[in-house]
Amino acid sequence: MTTNSTSVKTAAGLVKASRTAYTQKWRFLVVFVCVLFTTVSVAAQYDILPNPPKAETVAIDPKALAAAPAEVTTSPELPTKIEIPAIGLTQNVSNPNTTDVEKLDNALLTGPVRYPTSSKLGEAGNVIIFGHSSYLPIVRNQAFKAFDGIQKLKEGDLIKVTGNGHVYTYAVETVTTENATEAAIPLTVQGSKLTLATCDSFGEKTDRFVVTATLVDTTVLQ
Repeated sequence: MTTNSTSVKTAAGLVKASRTAYTQKWRFLVVFVCVLFTTVSVAAQYDILPNPPKAETVAIDPKALAAAPAEVTTSPELPTKIEIPAIGLTQNVSNPNTTDVEKLDNALLTGPVRYPTSSKLGEAGNVIIFGHSSYLPIVRNQAFKAFDGIQKLKEGDLIKVTGNGHVYTYAVETVTTENATEAAIPLTVQGSKLTLATCDSFGEKTDRFVVTATLVDTTVLQ
């Protein structure tokens, strides 16, 4: 009888202790949160909190790419499209096979034109592309605004020229204003270059904006 009574008292004590612990759990939790918050606050004040891991990032510097020109690894191709993300320019390119000035002028009425005797994409030399520009608020033929804004390009800006099977990426080297009667664009250069030229509609009739760039990458056309 005594043993049973002791067992009952022990069991009753355990039940009571469990109930007490259960009723005190929220108080314990509040105290724990307060201590944790205080500890973190003090650590932050003395700048001893561990730094969170940083996400790995890779920055690509077009100027660094321009310092190491890409090698020519494709067969010669004619340009079909030019894109310059920095100024939001996208234009189709035509390829007349004559140097007759009148015929070239007519071709420019449809958009940028590769000068026939200049280099092709994928070969050493200078790919020369001409285009009109106009800053009139309204023009009937949008081809007159084909090369608007190329004078705003900066060193390292990228120019993508699409050929028949590849996309050729060039990095801008120089942006200059030239006089067409005094400065000729060279056809023969070292490496693989791109030159864009357009009239300066704010200057003299012979003034031209000239952008030179060097090949930095070639990718297969998707």
